[in-house]
Amino acid sequence: MPDATAEHPSTGAAASTAWWRRAVFYQVYPRSFRDGNGDGVGDLAGIVSSLDYLERLGIDAIWLSPIYPSPMRDFGYDVSDHCDVDPVFGTLADVDRLVESAHARGIRVLLDWVPNHTSSIHPWFLESRRSRESRMRDWYVWRDGRDGAPPNNWRAAFGGPTWTWDETTRQWYLHLFLPEQPDLNWDNPEVRTAMAGTLRFWLERGIDGFRIDVVHCLGKDPLLPDQPPEFGDVDRAGVHDYPGTHDLIREIRGVLDEYDDRVIVGEVNLRDTIRIAAYYGAGDELHLAFNFLSLDARWDEHDWRSLVRTVGEGLGESAWPTWVLSNHDTPRHRTRFGGSERRARAAAVLLLSLRGSPFVYAGEELGLEDAEVPIADRVDPGGRDRCRAPIPWTSEPPHGWPGGHWLPFSPDPHGRSVEAQEAEADSVLHLYRRLIETRRNSAALQAGSLELLEAPSGVLLFERALDDDRLAVAVCFTEGAQLIGYDGWAVDVASGGEPRRRFNGTLERDEAVILAPPRRRR
Repeated sequence: MPDATAEHPSTGAAASTAWWRRAVFYQVYPRSFRDGNGDGVGDLAGIVSSLDYLERLGIDAIWLSPIYPSPMRDFGYDVSDHCDVDPVFGTLADVDRLVESAHARGIRVLLDWVPNHTSSIHPWFLESRRSRESRMRDWYVWRDGRDGAPPNNWRAAFGGPTWTWDETTRQWYLHLFLPEQPDLNWDNPEVRTAMAGTLRFWLERGIDGFRIDVVHCLGKDPLLPDQPPEFGDVDRAGVHDYPGTHDLIREIRGVLDEYDDRVIVGEVNLRDTIRIAAYYGAGDELHLAFNFLSLDARWDEHDWRSLVRTVGEGLGESAWPTWVLSNHDTPRHRTRFGGSERRARAAAVLLLSLRGSPFVYAGEELGLEDAEVPIADRVDPGGRDRCRAPIPWTSEPPHGWPGGHWLPFSPDPHGRSVEAQEAEADSVLHLYRRLIETRRNSAALQAGSLELLEAPSGVLLFERALDDDRLAVAVCFTEGAQLIGYDGWAVDVASGGEPRRRFNGTLERDEAVILAPPRRRR
């Protein structure tokens, strides 16, 4: 494992050396990654067996989507025990084995922590709903209704109101997601103490940090006012932004700061960079916060130029950005951008050269598209099955899943398999390896400044610089363009040929180049 330090860097000089600022993160959706025991569902043993693959890819940290015991109504985001592992994924001993094996390869391990809600079969909720006098009644959000209606007009993420009537105790309970996911009451200090204990449980086992699910939803206005009419029927999780949440995040950060060199990455699902920036606090809240505006951007130079400028101006110098093209909740970027592999390759160059910490979603390094999932086979309450298709490991069926696979494969599992892409020097897999290696060898790409530059119409051009290291990145979204004013060497990110080629100033449609070193002609 990389050396730990006793610092908790957030801002200033210490922040520039923080490992998470220079890291490439890799999201693993465990059910779909690799099956280690032949039951048709991916598991921890499968991840351990794939660590050599991840090491060769060059990533610095893996983030696992939830592995806790769960009835799987929301596939792990309905947690019934925050301090154990669901048998479908393995055991606590498997977690320990994964952490030890990953650390031996210099790879850190993050877990997905789900603090806003639990499963409705969690022992805490079962006790809470037993009676109004239960010692845990106030661990969840219970309210009387309004003339037989729910307490307010909030809408749940998967449809319907955020309130469910409990006939036993004759009150409504709050759930921003499914009725089977009741919200915890973070105003209750006992809840905060108990959830801090779950963090320490994993930190003591060597976990390097957490991606925090919907962290912006933790605090609730005690009055629970109606959602303003201008929000319409937008679900509450997409607009919730209560100021009291920041005190809660500072408490969570305090727990992480008891340990060396750990990190928290918050899912702040607000499409406003200025609002997201607040969740970094004064270097005392989140280390990193997801900004999902990149999931909304079209494959268009104007969209990306505006996005890069918005993120830079909105976060400023101290709050370190994150960048993501795909994840377990949204269509894969190759699908969103029209299915073109060439376009997906150019997007990879963009992801791994922008200022900030990139997050790669398992399978995008293979050029995967979304799967076609027949209606009869869809199982996710939010309709996200297509982007969660299993990773094909071998060229021939069953593609490394001898016990079956819980969802259909993405198109062309033969050509998109790890085995096939390993054997092809020009594959998307080798492109990601070259990009990550290029990034690792460049202080400018890892931690340098970013300056947007004027360029021909349809071309996004920016420079990254740190001390004497300076690179330019150009992405062409149009039919083709001449990039006047630059010469030098282009880092070859499109083929398996020479690692550098002389740049002739011409960019083709959906082409991206990294110029090293750029020289501006006067």
